[in-house]
Amino acid sequence: MKKYLKVLLLALVVTLSVVACNKKPAEDTKTTEETTTEASETTEGSEEATEGEETAKISPVVEEKRVYVDAKWAKDFMEKTDKDKYVLAEVTWGEEKDSPDYLKKHIPGAIHINTDLVEEGPVWNFRKPEEIEKNFLDLGITSDKTLILYGPDTGADRVALGALYMGVKDVKIIDGRLMGWEKAGFETEEGSVKPTAATEFGVKTPAHPEYILSLDETVDKLKNDKNFTLVSVRSKDEWLGKTSGYSYIPKAGEPKGALWGESGEGNSGMENYWNEDLTVKNFEDVVAQWKTNGIGLSNDMSFYCGTGWRAATPFLMMYERGYDVTLFDGGWNEWQMHDDLDVQVGDPGSSDVKYEKVKDLSDDKAAE
Repeated sequence: MKKYLKVLLLALVVTLSVVACNKKPAEDTKTTEETTTEASETTEGSEEATEGEETAKISPVVEEKRVYVDAKWAKDFMEKTDKDKYVLAEVTWGEEKDSPDYLKKHIPGAIHINTDLVEEGPVWNFRKPEEIEKNFLDLGITSDKTLILYGPDTGADRVALGALYMGVKDVKIIDGRLMGWEKAGFETEEGSVKPTAATEFGVKTPAHPEYILSLDETVDKLKNDKNFTLVSVRSKDEWLGKTSGYSYIPKAGEPKGALWGESGEGNSGMENYWNEDLTVKNFEDVVAQWKTNGIGLSNDMSFYCGTGWRAATPFLMMYERGYDVTLFDGGWNEWQMHDDLDVQVGDPGSSDVKYEKVKDLSDDKAAE
């Protein structure tokens, strides 16, 4: 009997031990409602992560490549930096007397740069590297000096791109231009500032030929590279072939296969890239607009316009975010000089588009 009771007691102890070991702490138990809520929050979190991943595809500005800086940044930089470590310049087409502002008012210490020093007609491609190097040295520009530019139009962007192409390591554009400087309450001066020439540029030029696509390279990529995107940074009337946009370009149209990256009104408007205060637009908004025109963000994009000014802005916006993009330097001007090249006239996404050879285009599309 005692033996039986001992066995019974032993079995009871074992049973209680098993129950105790399998019981979860009270704080780990959840009701069905709590479990459902947690699952919902997890799903929402996944959706947010997906949206975040889409946003993350647009790379942030890489600080060492930053191009567009505000007036305060430029002023602070120049105040704390030796004058022989940077060059400040206003950029316009023509000599300083032709500038709408320079002799009347400019940022203190700014020299004047004529865009003709980096490009030449009739194509208006960048000059030969040795010519640009000489002109830069005459202006005191070298590879290891910070170059700070501003100007009333995309001529400053054109020179900035040329400087990067040549090998200037640090190039800045004052966002908002002279308007931004004055809006910040900073002083200007009048008269002329003469540059201090330099003797050694510092690197073999061009240091970055990969930034520029020639006509032949562009034709080849359109034909053979399925990942290549050629982006037209031109006005709607230029894109549709209603006008060339320029008084000296007789034919209108676009290279066959190009997509529309827009610009603004006329052959110099930049409303789709610049705000009214002449600051560059939010890059996410620019990318969103590209998307509506079928343009995806990638490292294999090349920008062009009529002669290379407007296209410099999206190039620089991409460059400062670390994208490996290019500029088709010759743009429409060079394309329409070659009779056998393929052209699209009209929106390729519509039934109104026509595909022709340059030689078949009329010569009456020059802007008045």
